[in-house]
Amino acid sequence: MSTKYVFITGGVCSSLGKGLTSASIGLLLEKRGLKIALLKLDPYLNVDPGTMSPYQHGEVYVTDDGAETDLDLGHYYRFTNSPLTRASSATSGQIYNLVIKRERQGDYLGKTVQVIPHITDEIQSRIIACAKQADDVDVVLVEIGGTVGDIESLPFIEAIRQFRYEHPKECINLHLTYVPFLKAAGEVKTKPTQQSVQLLRNIGIIPDILLCRSEKALSDEVKDKISLFCNVQRKAVYDEPDVESSIYEVPLMLHAQKLDQMICELLGLTAKKEANLAEWEKIIHSIKNPKRKVVIGVVGKYVQHQDAYKSVLESLKHAAIHHQVDLEIRTYEADKLLDKGKVEDVIKGCDGYLVPGGFGERGWMGKIMTAKYCRENKIPYFGICLGMQVLAVEFARHAAGFTDANSTEIDPFTKFPVISLLSEQKEVQEMGGTMRLGAYQCQIKKGSHAHKAYGKDIISERHRHRYEYNNKFLEEMEKKGFKVTGSLEGANLCEIAEVEGHPWMLGVQYHPEFKSKPTDPHPLFRDFIGAALKNSK
Repeated sequence: MSTKYVFITGGVCSSLGKGLTSASIGLLLEKRGLKIALLKLDPYLNVDPGTMSPYQHGEVYVTDDGAETDLDLGHYYRFTNSPLTRASSATSGQIYNLVIKRERQGDYLGKTVQVIPHITDEIQSRIIACAKQADDVDVVLVEIGGTVGDIESLPFIEAIRQFRYEHPKECINLHLTYVPFLKAAGEVKTKPTQQSVQLLRNIGIIPDILLCRSEKALSDEVKDKISLFCNVQRKAVYDEPDVESSIYEVPLMLHAQKLDQMICELLGLTAKKEANLAEWEKIIHSIKNPKRKVVIGVVGKYVQHQDAYKSVLESLKHAAIHHQVDLEIRTYEADKLLDKGKVEDVIKGCDGYLVPGGFGERGWMGKIMTAKYCRENKIPYFGICLGMQVLAVEFARHAAGFTDANSTEIDPFTKFPVISLLSEQKEVQEMGGTMRLGAYQCQIKKGSHAHKAYGKDIISERHRHRYEYNNKFLEEMEKKGFKVTGSLEGANLCEIAEVEGHPWMLGVQYHPEFKSKPTDPHPLFRDFIGAALKNSK
């Protein structure tokens, strides 16, 4: 059987949830015994999101092979078992960059280089490369970022039009659109959806399936109207209303409408089994029927933007599902803590605190004082990447006697550089894609909190950082209770740090949030929530 392709576009407005929808469809197809791959095509001209502000773009998701990608790949990981590599993501910047390099090398033999065919051909080659990430991929789901009608997404739309022209029996187009409810008129309006589909038709794409985002479920009458005016068969018009309790309800909602069955029918796919979603039904039951409550404080730079720490927040939710507790997350802007009085007075009342990754000086002291508060009051603390460096510097300053200890990222001239630049980073000039990126193995010491969590001696986790713990200070800090309990395999680099005698104070240099699923919570997040529950008693 040849590989099939589902192209997913969005219309009317952004932030409809194409990534979440794509991941949910991928899950449903996997549950039917099909092997899938997912590809995100982003229309922005940045080569990758690695140098983009979290306020604009949200978190940067990192794959095992070190690709800095869009946060939608996090959804893909949490919902599916799709292979995720550099071939799972492409931006306009990457496409144009490669084509221009080839032109400068003479690869086009003096031909005029144009959007069609050179850019669109390269986009199509990325689609095929995604299908070849693994053997025997049945379906590739291709999500096109942006909104239909945007000038920057036109090359991608044209490329998928050409791709379907060449492979008419292997492709379908699913269009995700918005059907707004006008409060003043007291009714939903289908005109934006009609206009969005018309834009697609003008380009040469007729959607096979319409998936309508709305506040509430749409009536049959509204769906009939959409079907008629958009020229999409009635049975292929679905609605995707806002979910009540969790995004993890979306696959169940789409399956109840038999969307996965429709996709299989349109593609001529024979499902190997009926989809069994009992595991996901159990997750929703756990969310809706908590036994206790736990309050976690997240102290970071970008807490105003909900997508900046997307994987971290979802990983906390996965751990809460595991413990069957109601999770309340309180966010604190690290750079404003010191302006509001004593930090402990501002943030008190949580059962545990998490300091996520980040870059730069802003909010540094607020995070340091958060770690001090947790260490002195025996409150569970979880530091990720920069959060681990915060743990180390705070301990050096207030427990080990290095009063002026700092990170050279914050103070390049500090007398006590407890955190310093990675040796291989000192000659780096370009910012994009030059950090320590991707999966590395870590050896864990037995008897540590980390070893109890993982239950193994060697683990693999994903990294994204430039700075590291300076072993020059380890001997003195160990005397006071600072312990390096995980090291880079084959090297003497700190990967995990813990505070001796503390119920649960742990920092990791890597990003465990990238490898957590609702069906399989990350062991460190699981045990952090467990420690917070003990503290709440």
